[in-house]
Amino acid sequence: MTLDGGIELFLENARLSRGLAKNSLEAYARDLAAFNRYVDNKLAKDVSVIDVRRYIGFLVGERGLSARSQARALVALRGLFKFLRVERYVEHNPTEDIELPRLGKHLPGTLSLDDVERLLAAPDPRTPRGLRDLAMLETLYATGLRVSELCKLKAADVNLVEGFLVTLGKGGKQRLVPVGEQSRARIAEYVSGARPTFDKARLATALFLTHHGRAMTRQNFWKLITAYARGVGIDRHVSPHTLRHSFATHLLERGADLRAVQAMLGHADIGTTQIYTHLSTARLREIHSKHHPRA
Repeated sequence: MTLDGGIELFLENARLSRGLAKNSLEAYARDLAAFNRYVDNKLAKDVSVIDVRRYIGFLVGERGLSARSQARALVALRGLFKFLRVERYVEHNPTEDIELPRLGKHLPGTLSLDDVERLLAAPDPRTPRGLRDLAMLETLYATGLRVSELCKLKAADVNLVEGFLVTLGKGGKQRLVPVGEQSRARIAEYVSGARPTFDKARLATALFLTHHGRAMTRQNFWKLITAYARGVGIDRHVSPHTLRHSFATHLLERGADLRAVQAMLGHADIGTTQIYTHLSTARLREIHSKHHPRA
């Protein structure tokens, strides 16, 4: 079997058996296709540990990829050859003895409470678009949703009376997330005062709509939040993920339980959530250093 054929089988298995999200599958496909080109689509059984080591060297020396990108490429190769060995298409896994590059802790960027308030005050609620954008920003900060989850929300997914929403996260896993009072109020204003102007045919199921009556896309919302941040003078990069990070960090700084935050974020591994405890600790050290008389 050629490596190309093995990759196709692996990706199909990952989609059906492991329930990987579309974005994860696409990332795997890109990384594996790049390796396949490097080894010129040789037979899967002929790929050696030397091929893999040389490829990692190529990623570092020729393409200058970061340790994180190298690790992602190696994880994809590990998954591929583990699958091929289990299915008996190859006798040996050439990635078995290759260690992942060491990664430093990546502390995600967050906004201060003042910056969050400035950002939330940026949309003009006197216009339909302003009502929509304000409702989206409030919902994102109130729930910590991923931007893809926010854009995929259906009107029926949000229970404004009980104060929660239902979302499908990575791997198609469903979770309930609380929605705060202010966010519920902004959503209600948008639903009654703006959404009907976007959904003139009353056929749309998505909650947040463009002026064409279609679901808001990740790319369009990314542009909106960037423009609003720039407009209120926030002189740093702000993305939808920045509000997700701010949601988690601000909860933990105020004593929220780590497991509860994990559940709200939809993290499968609590280790992913724990990165926010490091961020909170760093913020506390900064406050201590700035304000303590003997710091």
